[in-house]
Amino acid sequence: MPASGPCESPVYAVLRRSRRVWAVASIHGEAERLTRLHSRLSERLQFGDRVVYLGNVLGQGRLVLESIDEVLRFRAQVMARPLGFAGDVAILRGAQEEMWQKLLELQFAPNPREVFAFMRGHGLDATIAAYGGDPKHGESACRDGPLAITRWTTGLRQHVNQQPGHPQFMAALRRAAFTDSGTLLFVNAGLDASKPLDLQGDAFWWGGGAFLELLEPYETYRRVVRGFDRRHSGLVESPYAVSLDAGSGFGGALIAACFGNDGVIVDRLEA
Repeated sequence: MPASGPCESPVYAVLRRSRRVWAVASIHGEAERLTRLHSRLSERLQFGDRVVYLGNVLGQGRLVLESIDEVLRFRAQVMARPLGFAGDVAILRGAQEEMWQKLLELQFAPNPREVFAFMRGHGLDATIAAYGGDPKHGESACRDGPLAITRWTTGLRQHVNQQPGHPQFMAALRRAAFTDSGTLLFVNAGLDASKPLDLQGDAFWWGGGAFLELLEPYETYRRVVRGFDRRHSGLVESPYAVSLDAGSGFGGALIAACFGNDGVIVDRLEA
Protein backbone atom coordinates (compact mmCIF):
# COMPACT_ATOMS: atom_id res chain seq x y z
CA MET A 1 0.00 0.00 0.00
CA PRO A 2 1.12 3.61 -0.47
CA ALA A 3 2.78 5.26 2.49
CA SER A 4 0.35 6.57 5.07
CA GLY A 5 1.58 10.17 4.75
CA PRO A 6 0.49 10.78 1.15
CA CYS A 7 -2.77 8.91 1.70
CA GLU A 8 -3.69 11.25 4.55
CA SER A 9 -2.59 14.42 2.78
CA PRO A 10 -5.24 16.65 1.18
CA VAL A 11 -2.85 17.49 -1.67
CA TYR A 12 -3.52 14.03 -3.16
CA ALA A 13 -6.76 12.46 -4.36
CA VAL A 14 -7.56 8.91 -3.32
CA LEU A 15 -9.86 7.02 -5.71
CA ARG A 16 -11.69 4.68 -3.37
CA ARG A 17 -13.40 1.40 -4.21
CA SER A 18 -12.87 1.91 -7.93
CA ARG A 19 -13.56 -0.87 -10.39
CA ARG A 20 -12.16 1.11 -13.31
CA VAL A 21 -10.63 4.56 -13.71
CA TRP A 22 -11.10 6.85 -16.72
CA ALA A 23 -8.11 9.16 -17.20
CA VAL A 24 -8.56 12.29 -19.35
CA ALA A 25 -5.46 13.77 -20.96
CA SER A 26 -4.47 17.46 -20.98
CA ILE A 27 -7.36 19.55 -22.33
CA HIS A 28 -5.59 22.89 -22.82
CA GLY A 29 -8.69 25.00 -23.28
CA GLU A 30 -10.31 22.80 -25.94
CA ALA A 31 -13.84 22.89 -24.51
CA GLU A 32 -15.52 21.70 -27.68
CA ARG A 33 -13.37 18.57 -27.82
CA LEU A 34 -14.00 18.00 -24.12
CA THR A 35 -17.75 18.27 -24.57
CA ARG A 36 -17.66 15.66 -27.35
CA LEU A 37 -15.48 13.39 -25.25
CA HIS A 38 -17.82 13.72 -22.28
CA SER A 39 -20.80 12.84 -24.48
CA ARG A 40 -19.16 9.56 -25.44
CA LEU A 41 -17.81 8.94 -21.97
CA SER A 42 -21.25 9.30 -20.38
CA GLU A 43 -22.38 6.34 -22.52
CA ARG A 44 -19.46 4.18 -21.36
CA LEU A 45 -19.50 4.86 -17.62
CA GLN A 46 -20.20 1.84 -15.46
CA PHE A 47 -20.96 1.40 -11.80
CA GLY A 48 -17.73 1.72 -9.86
CA ASP A 49 -15.99 3.86 -12.49
CA ARG A 50 -13.95 6.85 -11.36
CA VAL A 51 -12.77 9.79 -13.46
CA VAL A 52 -9.47 11.67 -13.15
CA TYR A 53 -8.49 14.73 -15.16
CA LEU A 54 -4.72 14.70 -15.57
CA GLY A 55 -4.20 18.47 -15.36
CA ASN A 56 -3.75 21.28 -17.89
CA VAL A 57 -7.42 22.13 -18.19
CA LEU A 58 -6.16 25.71 -18.64
CA GLY A 59 -3.88 27.26 -21.21
CA GLN A 60 -3.18 27.17 -24.94
CA GLY A 61 -6.72 26.94 -26.41
CA ARG A 62 -9.22 29.76 -26.76
CA LEU A 63 -11.97 28.32 -24.52
CA VAL A 64 -10.31 28.16 -21.13
CA LEU A 65 -13.27 29.26 -19.02
CA GLU A 66 -15.63 27.03 -20.98
CA SER A 67 -13.30 24.07 -20.37
CA ILE A 68 -13.47 24.60 -16.61
CA ASP A 69 -17.25 24.94 -16.80
CA GLU A 70 -17.49 21.68 -18.75
CA VAL A 71 -15.31 19.82 -16.24
CA LEU A 72 -17.51 21.10 -13.42
CA ARG A 73 -20.69 20.16 -15.30
CA PHE A 74 -19.53 16.61 -15.96
CA ARG A 75 -18.24 16.23 -12.42
CA ALA A 76 -21.72 17.07 -11.16
CA GLN A 77 -23.19 14.56 -13.61
CA VAL A 78 -20.89 11.79 -12.35
CA MET A 79 -21.61 12.62 -8.73
CA ALA A 80 -25.37 12.52 -9.43
CA ARG A 81 -25.26 8.82 -10.32
CA PRO A 82 -26.76 6.35 -7.85
CA LEU A 83 -24.35 6.00 -4.92
CA GLY A 84 -22.16 8.71 -6.42
CA PHE A 85 -20.03 10.98 -4.23
CA ALA A 86 -17.48 13.77 -4.60
CA GLY A 87 -14.48 11.46 -4.54
CA ASP A 88 -15.57 9.77 -7.77
CA VAL A 89 -13.85 12.56 -9.72
CA ALA A 90 -10.34 13.92 -9.22
CA ILE A 91 -8.81 16.93 -10.96
CA LEU A 92 -5.03 17.22 -11.00
CA ARG A 93 -2.97 20.36 -10.97
CA GLY A 94 -1.07 20.50 -14.25
CA ALA A 95 1.77 22.77 -15.28
CA GLN A 96 -0.78 25.29 -16.56
CA GLU A 97 -2.62 25.44 -13.23
CA GLU A 98 0.68 25.57 -11.33
CA MET A 99 1.84 28.52 -13.44
CA TRP A 100 -1.50 30.26 -12.96
CA GLN A 101 -1.21 29.95 -9.20
CA LYS A 102 2.35 31.28 -9.33
CA LEU A 103 1.20 34.13 -11.58
CA LEU A 104 -1.30 35.29 -8.96
CA GLU A 105 1.63 35.53 -6.53
CA LEU A 106 4.03 37.08 -9.04
CA GLN A 107 4.64 40.13 -6.85
CA PHE A 108 6.56 37.90 -4.42
CA ALA A 109 8.92 36.47 -7.05
CA PRO A 110 12.55 37.69 -6.77
CA ASN A 111 12.75 37.91 -10.58
CA PRO A 112 9.18 38.56 -11.81
CA ARG A 113 10.13 39.59 -15.36
CA GLU A 114 11.97 36.31 -15.99
CA VAL A 115 9.23 34.25 -14.34
CA PHE A 116 6.52 35.98 -16.36
CA ALA A 117 8.44 35.51 -19.61
CA PHE A 118 8.77 31.79 -18.83
CA MET A 119 5.04 31.46 -18.20
CA ARG A 120 4.14 33.28 -21.39
CA GLY A 121 6.48 31.01 -23.31
CA HIS A 122 4.61 27.99 -21.98
CA GLY A 123 1.12 29.00 -23.05
CA LEU A 124 -0.30 31.00 -20.16
CA ASP A 125 -1.38 33.95 -22.34
CA ALA A 126 -4.63 32.14 -23.17
CA THR A 127 -5.62 31.91 -19.52
CA ILE A 128 -4.62 35.50 -18.80
CA ALA A 129 -6.81 36.70 -21.66
CA ALA A 130 -9.69 34.44 -20.62
CA TYR A 131 -9.77 36.10 -17.21
CA GLY A 132 -9.78 39.59 -18.68
CA GLY A 133 -6.07 40.31 -18.50
CA ASP A 134 -3.61 41.63 -21.04
CA PRO A 135 -0.12 40.04 -21.03
CA LYS A 136 1.38 43.37 -22.15
CA HIS A 137 -0.04 45.02 -19.05
CA GLY A 138 1.60 42.26 -17.04
CA GLU A 139 4.94 43.05 -18.65
CA SER A 140 4.52 46.71 -17.78
CA ALA A 141 3.64 45.84 -14.20
CA CYS A 142 6.78 43.71 -13.91
CA ARG A 143 8.86 46.68 -14.99
CA ASP A 144 7.11 49.00 -12.52
CA GLY A 145 7.59 46.83 -9.45
CA PRO A 146 5.71 44.86 -6.77
CA LEU A 147 2.86 47.33 -6.19
CA ALA A 148 2.00 47.47 -9.89
CA ILE A 149 2.17 43.68 -10.12
CA THR A 150 -0.12 43.36 -7.09
CA ARG A 151 -2.73 45.63 -8.71
CA TRP A 152 -2.58 43.60 -11.92
CA THR A 153 -2.80 40.18 -10.27
CA THR A 154 -5.59 41.40 -7.97
CA GLY A 155 -7.62 42.21 -11.07
CA LEU A 156 -7.04 38.70 -12.42
CA ARG A 157 -8.06 37.17 -9.10
CA GLN A 158 -11.25 39.22 -9.08
CA HIS A 159 -12.14 37.90 -12.53
CA VAL A 160 -11.64 34.33 -11.28
CA ASN A 161 -13.95 35.03 -8.32
CA GLN A 162 -16.62 36.35 -10.66
CA GLN A 163 -16.84 33.01 -12.49
CA PRO A 164 -19.26 30.64 -10.69
CA GLY A 165 -17.42 27.58 -9.44
CA HIS A 166 -13.97 28.63 -10.61
CA PRO A 167 -12.49 29.48 -7.18
CA GLN A 168 -13.72 26.10 -5.97
CA PHE A 169 -12.21 24.43 -9.05
CA MET A 170 -8.82 25.98 -8.32
CA ALA A 171 -9.02 24.97 -4.67
CA ALA A 172 -9.93 21.37 -5.54
CA LEU A 173 -6.83 20.68 -7.66
CA ARG A 174 -4.62 17.85 -6.43
CA ARG A 175 -0.95 17.07 -7.07
CA ALA A 176 -1.57 13.43 -7.94
CA ALA A 177 -4.23 10.76 -7.60
CA PHE A 178 -4.05 7.08 -6.79
CA THR A 179 -6.38 4.17 -6.19
CA ASP A 180 -6.84 3.04 -2.61
CA SER A 181 -5.70 -0.42 -3.72
CA GLY A 182 -2.26 1.09 -4.34
CA THR A 183 -2.06 -0.18 -7.93
CA LEU A 184 -2.61 2.93 -10.09
CA LEU A 185 -0.97 6.35 -9.81
CA PHE A 186 -2.00 9.35 -11.93
CA VAL A 187 0.21 12.40 -12.51
CA ASN A 188 0.34 15.38 -14.83
CA ALA A 189 3.65 15.13 -16.71
CA GLY A 190 6.04 12.84 -14.88
CA LEU A 191 7.80 11.92 -11.69
CA ASP A 192 11.25 11.25 -10.29
CA ALA A 193 11.39 7.50 -9.66
CA SER A 194 14.21 7.96 -7.15
CA LYS A 195 12.01 9.98 -4.78
CA PRO A 196 8.92 9.07 -2.76
CA LEU A 197 5.58 10.55 -3.69
CA ASP A 198 5.62 13.31 -1.09
CA LEU A 199 9.01 14.61 -2.30
CA GLN A 200 8.21 14.91 -6.00
CA GLY A 201 7.77 18.68 -6.01
CA ASP A 202 7.97 20.18 -9.51
CA ALA A 203 8.68 16.77 -11.06
CA PHE A 204 4.91 16.30 -11.36
CA TRP A 205 4.78 19.22 -13.84
CA TRP A 206 8.24 19.55 -15.36
CA GLY A 207 9.63 16.02 -15.14
CA GLY A 208 8.86 13.15 -17.46
CA GLY A 209 11.84 12.93 -19.80
CA ALA A 210 12.43 9.29 -18.89
CA PHE A 211 8.86 8.59 -17.81
CA LEU A 212 8.23 5.68 -20.18
CA GLU A 213 11.58 4.12 -19.25
CA LEU A 214 10.56 3.04 -15.75
CA LEU A 215 12.40 -0.24 -15.21
CA GLU A 216 10.29 -1.44 -12.31
CA PRO A 217 7.05 -0.53 -10.56
CA TYR A 218 7.13 2.80 -8.75
CA GLU A 219 6.50 1.96 -5.10
CA THR A 220 3.44 -0.34 -5.10
CA TYR A 221 1.91 0.98 -8.31
CA ARG A 222 1.57 -1.38 -11.25
CA ARG A 223 1.08 1.54 -13.64
CA VAL A 224 1.80 5.26 -13.50
CA VAL A 225 -0.34 7.30 -15.92
CA ARG A 226 0.43 10.82 -17.11
CA GLY A 227 -1.64 13.29 -19.14
CA PHE A 228 0.97 15.57 -20.72
CA ASP A 229 3.72 14.68 -23.16
CA ARG A 230 5.81 17.42 -24.76
CA ARG A 231 5.89 15.38 -27.97
CA HIS A 232 2.11 14.79 -27.97
CA SER A 233 2.70 11.19 -29.05
CA GLY A 234 -0.78 9.92 -28.25
CA LEU A 235 -1.42 6.84 -26.15
CA VAL A 236 1.94 5.18 -25.48
CA GLU A 237 2.41 2.22 -23.15
CA SER A 238 5.45 0.74 -21.48
CA PRO A 239 5.45 -2.05 -18.88
CA TYR A 240 5.02 0.31 -15.91
CA ALA A 241 3.88 3.62 -17.41
CA VAL A 242 1.29 5.02 -19.78
CA SER A 243 1.41 8.41 -21.49
CA LEU A 244 -1.81 10.06 -22.70
CA ASP A 245 -1.48 13.17 -24.86
CA ALA A 246 -2.47 13.44 -28.51
CA GLY A 247 -1.99 17.20 -28.65
CA SER A 248 -5.24 18.79 -27.51
CA GLY A 249 -4.60 22.53 -27.60
CA PHE A 250 -1.84 22.05 -30.14
CA GLY A 251 -3.97 20.96 -33.09
CA GLY A 252 -4.36 17.33 -31.99
CA ALA A 253 -7.07 15.20 -30.44
CA LEU A 254 -8.20 14.91 -26.84
CA ILE A 255 -7.97 11.36 -25.57
CA ALA A 256 -9.05 9.36 -22.54
CA ALA A 257 -8.29 5.82 -21.46
CA CYS A 258 -10.01 3.49 -19.02
CA PHE A 259 -7.87 1.37 -16.69
CA GLY A 260 -8.73 -1.71 -14.74
CA ASN A 261 -7.23 -1.95 -11.26
CA ASP A 262 -4.57 -4.24 -12.69
CA GLY A 263 -3.32 -1.38 -14.88
CA VAL A 264 -4.60 -2.83 -18.15
CA ILE A 265 -6.29 -0.43 -20.58
CA VAL A 266 -9.80 -1.74 -21.17
CA ASP A 267 -11.28 1.12 -23.23
CA ARG A 268 -10.28 4.39 -24.86
CA LEU A 269 -11.92 7.47 -26.40
CA GLU A 270 -10.85 10.29 -28.69
CA ALA A 271 -12.45 13.59 -29.66
